[in-house]
Amino acid sequence: MRRKWLAVPLLLASVGCGYNRIQQLDEQANGAQGQIEVQLQRRADLIPNLVNTVKGYAQHENDVFTQVAKARAGVMGAVQAHDPEQMANANAQLTSALGRLIAVAEAYPQLKADQQFTRLMDELSGTENRIAVARGDYNAAAQEYNSYIRQFPQTLTAKVTGAKSRNYFNVTTPGAREAPTVDFSRPGATPSPSTGASTGVKKP
Repeated sequence: MRRKWLAVPLLLASVGCGYNRIQQLDEQANGAQGQIEVQLQRRADLIPNLVNTVKGYAQHENDVFTQVAKARAGVMGAVQAHDPEQMANANAQLTSALGRLIAVAEAYPQLKADQQFTRLMDELSGTENRIAVARGDYNAAAQEYNSYIRQFPQTLTAKVTGAKSRNYFNVTTPGAREAPTVDFSRPGATPSPSTGASTGVKKP
């Protein structure tokens, strides 16, 4: 019974030390992270159709198809884990694998002219743009949350309630950003190392 009464002033103290604000900022970050997960899932959903379209012209590129499938599975697993840093690294690996797939497409003019291929590339580019926007929103929300729970006296409330700093959606795996870039606007273009996304959109 005594413990119950002691919990009342502790709860009031927590509210006075920013408890409600911590919860609000946490929910804000959760919502922003949810948008990243939606777009990553959409990107992953587009991959099978893209691979099948390329296979119609380049069936022998099994190694590339395997790399893309593995990278896609990594993204889906990262989304299920709900870890922003893991999602960022998995997304970078997928971008790299897609760069190799698109480099293959450069050797097939008919593939580049295929309407299905063009449509999928446009959809992927749009998705990458939305991922970049969602990344910015999430990282800003995470930074606000992390900064708030480090301040005094909110840091006391964070310790009592178990509130912890959030990971950012940033690539941390060495070499994950490296991917070949193909510019379809230049005849005979060849892949070159780049830190940008191979689909023509700056990597989120």
